[in-house]
Amino acid sequence: MVPNEMILKGNEANNEKALKSLLISKRRRIQLPQWGVAWLVLFPALIFLTMFMLYPILNTFLSAFVQNYNYTDGAGSFAIGQFIAGVKSGDGMDMAFGLSNFKMALQNEDFIKSIGNTAILVIIEVPLTIMVSLLIATFLNSIKALKGVYQTIFFLPYVTNTIALGLVFNIVFANSQGGLANILITKLGGTPINWLSSTAHPSIPEQGVATKFHQGVVIVLYALWNGLAFKILVFMSGLATIDSQYYNAAKIDGANNFTIWRRITLPLLSPQILYITITSFIGAFKMYTGVMSVYSNTGSVSIKPAYNFGGKFGTDWIPVVGWIYKTLDDSADKTGVASAASLILLAIIMVITAVQFAVSKKRVHY
Repeated sequence: MVPNEMILKGNEANNEKALKSLLISKRRRIQLPQWGVAWLVLFPALIFLTMFMLYPILNTFLSAFVQNYNYTDGAGSFAIGQFIAGVKSGDGMDMAFGLSNFKMALQNEDFIKSIGNTAILVIIEVPLTIMVSLLIATFLNSIKALKGVYQTIFFLPYVTNTIALGLVFNIVFANSQGGLANILITKLGGTPINWLSSTAHPSIPEQGVATKFHQGVVIVLYALWNGLAFKILVFMSGLATIDSQYYNAAKIDGANNFTIWRRITLPLLSPQILYITITSFIGAFKMYTGVMSVYSNTGSVSIKPAYNFGGKFGTDWIPVVGWIYKTLDDSADKTGVASAASLILLAIIMVITAVQFAVSKKRVHY
């Protein structure tokens, strides 16, 4: 038996040496440095980033400063090849850069109106959503019974299509007596309200058209429900990292639940609150799909559904992004104006984000 074991061990040793030599020979064939391997791995992602992020950003900056921008091709592409061809033929040599597109955007009444609408929605929706999601997250973190059920209920909007969610709100707040909101109002002794439609319901002519206030209520409720899930998830992950010894020590000292929440929970959640605040402001300023989907089947036939934002002319609650899309669709010659509006929106977001970081330096505890 001993000789057989020695033979087996010898074979294993030989196999191991052969495997090592094979691996070494394969490694020697690939003589790329470490940075070369890194670039090789990143190359596919860089292609997509260049095509769908870097190029559109460059396109927007260029077209925003080009006066009388007319080198568009298809869906607003800068068409560099077309421009080069124009330069060679002499047709593109008169291209000049300036701020005329920014001037045209800022002189447009609908654009100024869209900035005001977006600002109102941001000021109301963002703080309200953060406060409600923080309270719900605290509640979910403190209960044990049916915790998973409640988490599933509040997480459902996050996995629901935005358009579908908007259509649900459109049905719930229908101006007819059959709308769920109006059913509840009628049961409580009130009169049905025209929430969204630009025309009164035939069976309720005294109802009148939807006011801007009632439309705003629906949009804010939609944004609140749609934005809760992700914020609750972030806050709950932050609550899970807080050591329970802080709470135990506070209870021993006689602190009540509100004092514990205000003095311990909120300061230790400040990083998550800052993150949620910044992302919420950015998301609210880019609001478009939600507003558009809420107004499905409520506007005039002459208004395109993608650009119906309430009212007779579809502009009652038009957001900045909605105005940019509408401007691009109206005329290819307005591509530069739409690009300028995009940069104005970017500047507003950057300023607000910078202010938030500056204010949070003394209030955020890592």
